[in-house]
Amino acid sequence: MSARSGAGGRNPADAAGAERTRGRAFASLSRAMALGMLRDRTAVFFILVFPLMFLVLFGALFKDNAAPRAEIVQLGRVEALDSLPREVRAGLEDFLTIRTSDDRGQALEEVRAGDVDAVLWQEGDRVRLRYSAADPTRAGSVRAIVDSLVQQANIAATGRPPAYELTASRVEDESLRAIQFLTPGMLGWAVAMSAVVGSALTLVNWRRKRILRRLWLAPVGPGAVIAARVGVNIALALVQTLVFVGVAALPFYGLEPTGYWWLSLPLVVCGTLAFMSVGLVVGARAGTEEAANGVTQVIVLPMAFLSGSFFPLDGAPAWLRALADLLPLKHLTEAMQDVLSRGQGWEAALPVMGGLLLFAAVMTAIAARLFRWDDA
Repeated sequence: MSARSGAGGRNPADAAGAERTRGRAFASLSRAMALGMLRDRTAVFFILVFPLMFLVLFGALFKDNAAPRAEIVQLGRVEALDSLPREVRAGLEDFLTIRTSDDRGQALEEVRAGDVDAVLWQEGDRVRLRYSAADPTRAGSVRAIVDSLVQQANIAATGRPPAYELTASRVEDESLRAIQFLTPGMLGWAVAMSAVVGSALTLVNWRRKRILRRLWLAPVGPGAVIAARVGVNIALALVQTLVFVGVAALPFYGLEPTGYWWLSLPLVVCGTLAFMSVGLVVGARAGTEEAANGVTQVIVLPMAFLSGSFFPLDGAPAWLRALADLLPLKHLTEAMQDVLSRGQGWEAALPVMGGLLLFAAVMTAIAARLFRWDDA
């Protein structure tokens, strides 16, 4: 039996011992990396606390977010407004404040100063509207509202009922709040930042302190080192996800996760792998921790703004939206919104997960080509 083992293959006892050794090495490395990160208060603040502060702040600011109310000054009698039924006039109060005045000069001065949005009066059959072009968005809203009221008055003056009636409502439930959209965006940014910064700074730090060289010479395979680093980053990202969702779901903020919210966990895992690969590319080329930190910030912050992590890109130019479509964080953020807020399931998550893993594979291959064990 021993002759066959020596000549024909590996001893099963030796194989089992080697497997136990790799397991102990993986556990020891994972524990050392996790403790090293937790002891670095600066890293804990910027990776865990800093993104959560943005969620807490923005969630509080936009907790009761609503469309801004427009304010106009009405001079004298205006039939388009005064002839409105009481229930229609009451409905206008949700988004339009109408104040009456007899001083046209003072009212126009208030518009120029930005204190009110427009002045409205009637001359014969003409309704005059004066507004400021300093805020085109609010000016456009006021014009649209007044134009709609004038058209309704014209229809009423003919004595004929309108041929068509528009009924408008939100596609989301009335209880939906801004936190439903802030949480996925902030979480995606937090995952990207911790993965890119963590992997890049670790690689540079280990190279400068010649830890990589010692690991290369030690009886520890590179697979155990890589698996430990990936495992720590994934565990950190999952903790971030649970903390973000838990804080956002507090009654003060009111996040209402959908039935597929748990799909955010595999999305976060795939996103962590994708952004770790970006950090590996940065860490493979950067010579100092300061350089690595600067490059990662230049990558992550613009990507967060272009990916809709802080605000939607609906009004952005077409070329900017096309550029954003090339960024992995945009797809991660949208998929997180789909499963956390919009009730979509695997059909929204799987394509993004596959794309993130493919991106990770490509970037890791590039990092492997650029990798070096020390600065020499």
